[in-house]
Amino acid sequence: MKRLLGLLFAGLSLSVALMEARAQTFNARIGPTEESLGEGDARAKEDKNAGQLKDAPAKNPATGAAIVAADAAANKAAATTAAASVGESAAPAAASALAPVAAAAPTRAPAASSLPPTAIYRVGVSDVLDVRLLNGVSRESTLFTISTGGLLDYPLAGEPFLAAGMTTDEIAAHLSAELRRRAVNDRAQFRVSVREYVSHTIMVSGLVEQPGAKIMRREAVPLFVVLAEALPRAEAARATIISRSNGLSRTIELIDSPALNELVAAGDVVNVTARQVEYFYIGGQISSPGRKDFHAGLTLTQAILASGGVRFDAKSKVKVVISRQGADGRLVPTEYVLKDIEAGEVPDPHLLPGDRVEVGRRR
Repeated sequence: MKRLLGLLFAGLSLSVALMEARAQTFNARIGPTEESLGEGDARAKEDKNAGQLKDAPAKNPATGAAIVAADAAANKAAATTAAASVGESAAPAAASALAPVAAAAPTRAPAASSLPPTAIYRVGVSDVLDVRLLNGVSRESTLFTISTGGLLDYPLAGEPFLAAGMTTDEIAAHLSAELRRRAVNDRAQFRVSVREYVSHTIMVSGLVEQPGAKIMRREAVPLFVVLAEALPRAEAARATIISRSNGLSRTIELIDSPALNELVAAGDVVNVTARQVEYFYIGGQISSPGRKDFHAGLTLTQAILASGGVRFDAKSKVKVVISRQGADGRLVPTEYVLKDIEAGEVPDPHLLPGDRVEVGRRR
């Protein structure tokens, strides 16, 4: 019973001491008021409370131990709160220190390099761009022209930068990064498009209704796209493409549909001409030998049929020799078995202008 009373007394003394300590701390924070104790009385009260707290361990060991533990817990809580405050205040500083590093990341999107030339467009001199800041408000014009030096002058991004050769996505990424780096807009997002295509052109001449420069909206386009805009005349039969990149020329027959997928690039020249009269020569065991008109895509079996076919019915014994003139002027013969071609075992060879075809029996 005595032990129980002692514990109750210790708990009561601890509660009183803690309450007085809290009241003292509260009065110290809010300062003296009209209803508070006088200055002398307050100091006396404070000294009394301090003395009670100091003498508590000696009067009652349990009470003293509780007070010491409570004081240690309070100090620990205060230290934890201070550390959290320091951490919170340090986080923005760390983020600010890392911000320039993030802004210095590459601005060009590498995806464009993996796309075919028919799917991308790299801006050039005199192109007019529509540059819009999506999450910002501006009353200024959104149209900007690529200058003679290939530069784009966007005031919020600082100095003009070289935009010629970049895609619109790459330009948008560069502007966003610059505004973040300059602390103009940390969340800048741009949408860039080409309002007027000017820099990429192809010259078309010859037998077309609308010759002249044709504007391109891609790095390269198929030949048939250019011809559809130029409108070839009825007598047009072939197109000669002179490449700007290497100066080489190649000729495309307009009746050869797969060949019209040939790509042409900016700066190339396309000259549309009439079909020149060309021939091939056929002889031997043929119903109508002699010089025959040649056209693109002509095959060996077509040439034989156009010449009246072979003169005998033993096709299993028919051989055909195509002689073609080489670069050194010498004829290079190639032998075929007509039966193998007709059975689909051997491809039907295409003829070229000037080929010599001789039909005869196999020995």
